[in-house]
Amino acid sequence: MIIDFHCHFPGDEPTQDRLDAEYEHVCGPAKLNVLRENSARYAERVRRARSLPPTAPETRTTEELAAAWRAEADDFGLERVVFMSGGGNDRLASVVAAHPDRFVGFANHQPCSPGAAAELRRAVEIGLRGYKVIAPWVTVPLADRSLWPVWEVVEEHALPVVLHFGPVNGGGGLGWAPNMDPLALHDVAKAFPTVNFVVAHFGCGYPAELLRLGWSNANVHVDSSSNHEWTRWVPYDLDQKALFRKFHETFGPERVLFGTDSCDFPWGYIRKYAEEQVRIVDELNLSARDRELIFAGNAARLLNLDLPVARTRETA
Repeated sequence: MIIDFHCHFPGDEPTQDRLDAEYEHVCGPAKLNVLRENSARYAERVRRARSLPPTAPETRTTEELAAAWRAEADDFGLERVVFMSGGGNDRLASVVAAHPDRFVGFANHQPCSPGAAAELRRAVEIGLRGYKVIAPWVTVPLADRSLWPVWEVVEEHALPVVLHFGPVNGGGGLGWAPNMDPLALHDVAKAFPTVNFVVAHFGCGYPAELLRLGWSNANVHVDSSSNHEWTRWVPYDLDQKALFRKFHETFGPERVLFGTDSCDFPWGYIRKYAEEQVRIVDELNLSARDRELIFAGNAARLLNLDLPVARTRETA
């Protein structure tokens, strides 16, 4: 049984648009074009290195995209797909409601936005089951008391919280901001010890800081999603296998969750990412119990899912 704990439903505002909004006042509109070109050039380089097809403007309706994603999930044999975002809370809730046996959705709005706590309550009422935060976009420290109402809603409803730390939007994107480092979560995790926090992408450039955060907070988990392009930019040799080994040894199998970060078509479900992780787990010779926890059990526990008997996958 496999639950992909970290995907995105197509339709989010491009992170490049957010970068434009944040930096136009710094460099001006003319130089902003240079930033866009630099970022696009690097993104294309990464795409080619990963042998992924180019993206194209999406013309299908939300319902058609949901059906296409359902077909991808069924074909790969996924028990559940957990979408971290999808073009707003209402849109993602409608997608989940149409496919409740296959999709799970997370609320995705910044905790520093006006009415964030009330919006999170509303998101739960319309069927979303977790909360996703891009920490570098939060304009106050994560432990600032102004955000306490949001964390209290999370605690009240036992919502898992997934946080992206580290750079945003690949090369040429956002490389520095407050809350970039996972240790920014330290005091929040201490203040809300019953809340399960999941740091995405093995820490996305901050594995040492994430290991320290997990050492000091047993309610901090990690997910394995993304292509881990960031490992090329740390000043030491590092790859996915080393990350899996280290976090399995330190966090334990109960705090590691499988994900791919799949999103847009024509990529669809990025099988290459999933198959690479399966291969790594094979090479590490993890026990059957550990595999079950990483690939499905931990996600089912955090999301309080009532799952049927595991189905045998015909493909991997």
